[in-house]
Amino acid sequence: MNLRHCLRAWLLAFAIALSIGRAWAADQNMVTLNFVNADIDGVVKVIGQITGRNFVLDPRVKGKVNIISAQPISKAVVYDVFLAAMRLQGFAAVDEKNMVKIVPAAEAKFEAGGSRAPDDRVETRVFMLKNVSAMQLVPVLRPLIAPYNAIAAYGGSNTLVVTDYASNLGRVGRIVAAIDQPQGNEPVVIPMHYASAIDAAQTLSRLFAEPPRQGAAAGYDQPMTIVADPRSNSLIARSDDAQKLARLRGLVAVLDAPTSAAGNIHVVYMKNAEAVDVARTLRAIYLGDSGSAATTSSRETAPAATQPANPSGQAGTSPMTASFNSSTNPDPSPVPGIIQADPATNSIIINAPDAIYNNLRAVLDKLDVRRQQVYVEAMIAEITSDKAAEFGIQWQNLSAAGATDATARGFGGTNFGGSGQNILGISQNPALAGQGLNVGVIRGHVTIPGVGEVLNLGMLVRALESDNNVNILSTPTLLTLDNQEAKIVIGQNVPFITGQYALSGSATTPTPFQTIERHDVGLTLKIKPQISQGGTVRLQIQEEVSSIDPSSINNPAGLITKKRSLESTVLVNDGQIVVIGGLLQDSVTDGEQKVPLLGDVPLLGSLFRYNTREHAKTNLMLFLRPVVLSNARSADDIADERYKYILGEQRKSAPAPSAVLPDMAPPTLPPYSLWNLPPQSH
Repeated sequence: MNLRHCLRAWLLAFAIALSIGRAWAADQNMVTLNFVNADIDGVVKVIGQITGRNFVLDPRVKGKVNIISAQPISKAVVYDVFLAAMRLQGFAAVDEKNMVKIVPAAEAKFEAGGSRAPDDRVETRVFMLKNVSAMQLVPVLRPLIAPYNAIAAYGGSNTLVVTDYASNLGRVGRIVAAIDQPQGNEPVVIPMHYASAIDAAQTLSRLFAEPPRQGAAAGYDQPMTIVADPRSNSLIARSDDAQKLARLRGLVAVLDAPTSAAGNIHVVYMKNAEAVDVARTLRAIYLGDSGSAATTSSRETAPAATQPANPSGQAGTSPMTASFNSSTNPDPSPVPGIIQADPATNSIIINAPDAIYNNLRAVLDKLDVRRQQVYVEAMIAEITSDKAAEFGIQWQNLSAAGATDATARGFGGTNFGGSGQNILGISQNPALAGQGLNVGVIRGHVTIPGVGEVLNLGMLVRALESDNNVNILSTPTLLTLDNQEAKIVIGQNVPFITGQYALSGSATTPTPFQTIERHDVGLTLKIKPQISQGGTVRLQIQEEVSSIDPSSINNPAGLITKKRSLESTVLVNDGQIVVIGGLLQDSVTDGEQKVPLLGDVPLLGSLFRYNTREHAKTNLMLFLRPVVLSNARSADDIADERYKYILGEQRKSAPAPSAVLPDMAPPTLPPYSLWNLPPQSH
C-alpha cells in the first residue's frame, strides 16, 4: 500500500515538474513588444537581438516607430511585425547573404533578390505569358503595384518583370494566370460549293454586324468576324458565341445552293478602280490576247446580242462566250458569259457560271484597291546674264555726191554695223539711231540723186554697253494618283501664222485668209509616278521651258521661241530631292569691223574700226521631290502648309495705306477650317 502511494506521488511530482518546464520554455519563446515613438535605430537593435539577424541601415532611414502588443507574441513572428512597421514608414527590407538591408521603398527595387522571403520583403519575379501580349498587360497591372515599384514588359520573350512586395506579387501572379488564357474559339472554315465566298462574306458581315449591347464594357460583346478566302472559295469566321456560329452555318447552307439557270447575273460595284478599265482587262485575260483590250473598248456599252461572232464562226456567240465554253463546259452548246461595264454606276455586270464568276470575283477584289497618291514638288531655276558692248567711229563726205555740175568729184567714208548703227542710215533718218551714245558732226543738208535730201553727217561716234540679268524661279507642285500622269502648264497660248492667201491682180478669188496654230509658250511639266516596293518612286518626266525671243517680235518671218526641254525616267526615294537636268551655257562673242590696212594702224586705226563684244551665260536646273501620300492625313498636312503659304503671300500684296486713295481690301482666301469640316457640317 505504501509502495502504491509512493509511486502515485512520484508520478504527480514528475507531471508538475514537466508542466513547469514547459511553461518556462514557452515563456522563453514569447516576447512582448512595446515601442512608443521609438527611434528606428533602437528598434532595429532590439529586433536584431530577438531574431538573431544582422541589420544594415541606409542613412536615409530615419523616423519614429510605434509597435504595441497587448499579449506576448512568438519570436517567429517578431520579424514579420517589424517588416510591417517598416513598410508603413516607407522603408523596405532586402535580404542579402547574411544581413538585412533597410532602405527606402523606392530604392528596394534596385536591390531586390530572388530568394524566398517574408511577405513584406521586396523581390523581383518574372512571369512568362503564353496567350496574351505582355505589352498590353502592363497598363492593366500598373495600378495594382506600388507607385515606387517597377513593372516592365519584354516583347522578345513575351514576359513581365515585376518588382514589388512578396505578398502583392502573389496576388499579381494569380491575376496574370487568370488573364493569360487561350481565346474562346478558334476560327472555323466553311467551304462554299456554288455561291461566291466574297459576296457571301459581305452579305453575312452586314447581317451579323450588331451594335454592342448597352452597358457592355469595351472589348466585350464583340461582333462576329467573317472574311472570305478567294483561293478556296471558303468563309473564315470567328466568334466567342457558339450560337452565332451555328446560325452562320445554317445561313451558309441556305445561300450555298445551286441555281436553275446555267449562268448568274452579278453586279459588282467598284470602290476605287474604273469599271470600264477593269472590264477591259478581264476580257483580255479570258480571251488570252492582250491586244483584245483595245478592240473591245468600242463595245463597252454594246448589248450582248450585238457581240461579234467568235473566231470559230459560230453565229451569235461572243468571244467571251467561246472562252467560257472551251474552258468550263465540254458541251459545245453556247453558255452565256458576258463581262460588261456600266460607267454611270461604276459597276461591272458579270453573267457567267458560278465557277468562272468566283474566279473573276477574286481578281476584281485584287484590282479594286485604293491607289496611293504622290505629291511632287518641282523647282525650276533659270538664271540668264547677257552683257554686250560696242564702240566705233564712222565718217563720210557727201558734199561731192550732191554736186549738180559735171565736174568729177570724189566722196566716200566708212560704214559699219546694221540698222540704227551705220552712219548712212542715221543720215537719212536720225530717229533710227540705236541705243547708246551717238555723237556726230553735221554740216547742213545734201540732196543725193535717187535718195533725196539727207543730213550732211560728216562723222559719227557710237558707244554702248548693256547688262541684262534674268532670274526666274518656278515652283510648280503636282498631286496625282499612282501610275497616273499629271500635267501643269504655266504660260501663254501664242498664235503662229502657218499660211495665208491673198488676192493678186485682177483674179477673182475668195476673201483672203490666214491659217493660225496656237502653241503653249512657258512652263510645261508632265510627271507620271509609279510607286515601287519599299517606297521608291519611279518618275517619267517631260519638262519644257520656252519663251519668245524679244528680238523677233517684228520679224517678218514670224516669232522665234527659245526652248529647253527634257525627258527622263528616274528612281527616287520617298521624300528625296533629286536634280533631273541642268543647262550650263557660257558663250563670248568678239566682233570687229575695219578698213583693211588702215584699221591696223596703231592709235589712228581706231578711226577705221568698229568693235563689238557680247557675253551670254545661262544656268537652268530642275529639282524634284516626290512624297508618297499613303493616307488622308498626309494630304491634309500638305494642303494646310500650302494654304498658309498662299495666305501669307496675299497679305504681303495688300496695298499700303494712302492719304489720297481709298482703302480697298485685297481678296483673301476663306478660312481653312471651313474647308476641313466634313460635308454634313457645312
